[in-house]
Amino acid sequence: MARVVLLNKPFDVMCQFTDDSGRTTLADFVSEKGVYPAGRLDRDSEGLVVLTDDGALQAQISSPKFKKPKTYWVQVDGDVTDEALNQLRQGVELKDGLTKPAHAKKIGEPKNLWPRNPPVRFRKSVPTSWIELTLKEGKNRQVRRMTAAVGFPTLRLIRAKVGDWSIEGLGVGETRTLEVATTSKAKRAPTHGKRAPSRKRVNRG
Repeated sequence: MARVVLLNKPFDVMCQFTDDSGRTTLADFVSEKGVYPAGRLDRDSEGLVVLTDDGALQAQISSPKFKKPKTYWVQVDGDVTDEALNQLRQGVELKDGLTKPAHAKKIGEPKNLWPRNPPVRFRKSVPTSWIELTLKEGKNRQVRRMTAAVGFPTLRLIRAKVGDWSIEGLGVGETRTLEVATTSKAKRAPTHGKRAPSRKRVNRG
């Protein structure tokens, strides 16, 4: 069995445990020892970070070759069009190549959405909208570059799911610890789970 920790990472938190510049890191929220993030989530992005103490499982979660789907809620600048959604579904040409087809759909504002600190800056004359986007690859800052390429820059980015794991039931800054079977396919073994409040909440406004 391996330990897996699910963290709902707040905005403006480094996806690492130490930082020489004194910025807020995972250490301010994750009390479990010996676990490491399986994949990254940018400082200016929020939502699900999966951590584990098992190296093989870490690789299976983070490596694009395993094609584990990752789902994002994306608030964009403007009222996203069907044409833009179709472009996201078919693949978008970026500087480092064509993205693979993605699942993309327009959604309403996610339920139980926590306020971001600092809040997104709005322009009164321009509406915003939400997209649910699921990818099976991991180019650098891919979601932001994709939405910008189709004409709808990202304002807020939240990772909602990694494979079967999600942030459902996790408040911002909270963690949940699970035990996972370390089989070759790294299937979940829902033998127990617990939610823990963050050890520290930092007002970065």
